Amino acid sequence: MKNTALTDKHISLGAKMVPFAGYNMPVQYEGINAEHAVVRTAVGVFDVSHMGEFILKGEHALDLIQRVTSNDASKLYDGKVQYSCLPNEDGGIVDDLLVYRLDEKTYMLVVNASNIEKDWNWIQKYNDKGVEMHNISDKTSLLAIQGPKAAEALQSLTEVDLASMEYYNFVKGTFAGIENVIISATGYTGAGGFEIYFDNEHADQIWNAIFEAGAPFNIKPIGLGARDTLRLEMGFCLYGNDIDDTTSPIEAGLGWITKFTKKFTNSEALLAQKEAGIKSKLVGFEMIDRGIPRHDYEIVDAEGSVIGKVTSGTQSPSLQKAIGMGYVAKGMDKEGTEIYINIRNTRIKAKIVKFPFYK
Repeated sequence: MKNTALTDKHISLGAKMVPFAGYNMPVQYEGINAEHAVVRTAVGVFDVSHMGEFILKGEHALDLIQRVTSNDASKLYDGKVQYSCLPNEDGGIVDDLLVYRLDEKTYMLVVNASNIEKDWNWIQKYNDKGVEMHNISDKTSLLAIQGPKAAEALQSLTEVDLASMEYYNFVKGTFAGIENVIISATGYTGAGGFEIYFDNEHADQIWNAIFEAGAPFNIKPIGLGARDTLRLEMGFCLYGNDIDDTTSPIEAGLGWITKFTKKFTNSEALLAQKEAGIKSKLVGFEMIDRGIPRHDYEIVDAEGSVIGKVTSGTQSPSLQKAIGMGYVAKGMDKEGTEIYINIRNTRIKAKIVKFPFYK
């Protein structure tokens, strides 16, 4: 099992450590609900250094990205980030990812930890024009500093004006005295904040500086447990749960990152699917009766016929109610539709709601 550059730090802080995507990761420190509230109301720090980073360089870097990703990367400019996915050849998704344009011929792709090798091999398979590819995952640390007070808490550590940075933009600058840090106005919590990328050797210095600067704002370390409840309240997909090699980006509600103004892997089949109409759709639902929906639980109609399955579910700390995501048959996806979740052979009532759950 791999460690991040900050594993010892988490252990010394009393984190509960668990194996996740081949890494020894902190799932919680003082408890998921408390940590969730810190991010929604103040500022918290996640070590997400298990994520993968690839650098693609050269004349044909953009061409390669355009052919393997669903979104239109030609719209990027220096300092701009884009959410996208890697469609496979069978209608599913290899992974979802972020694309960073560092300059006209240099891009950074940020991929999910469990898919680093798979994604690398997939992109390399299409690299027939000699694009220079570097897997910098093992030497790169990534911290997500999330919450409404993130900009204020971090501002003393950089000359970059954090408050004026627009969502999905980034700057390469000096942070906590370290040069060439990528400061990115991104994150997967819906609470605002930043993600910062830097070399492993600077991990301790940057971590310590963040907590010193953030002390007046009651900054706290946050584990992966709260990261999951935060993203779920926003209706953000988790690869391996809500999207995978078998789920279509159109069915997953990712039509907005699937641009048919260009050709990419399996684009013709996905366009045909979009035009013909999808058979199932990823929806959000909240429980009406008591019960927690869990991954792979059956979704049924009033007659008990199976119409889909749960992909993610939890008791929402912000809303104090049980919420979930899942695929349901077309026609059962309208807002307000009553459905039932099979929980231990009992049908528990729920209703379809719009994303995000947390407004």
